[in-house]
Amino acid sequence: MESPTHDLKGLFDQLGLDSSPKAIDDFIASHSPLPQDKKLIDAEFWTSQQAGFLKEQLREDADWARVVDDLNLRMHQVH
Repeated sequence: MESPTHDLKGLFDQLGLDSSPKAIDDFIASHSPLPQDKKLIDAEFWTSQQAGFLKEQLREDADWARVVDDLNLRMHQVH
């Protein structure tokens, strides 16, 4: 059985955030770069529900984990 393919738009939808391409780019630009010693899941801008969802996906290596990892990399890059 093939696992579902998720993307950043879908992740932002799951988090209850605007998922338009511009909104995703604006979100990343306004919240990054994160300090290298700050985990994405520990960033202050998440609600407790959002942080919980992200943590659960990573802990369980769930379908969304790859997309969360991708967002983590983008949030730590200097623009």
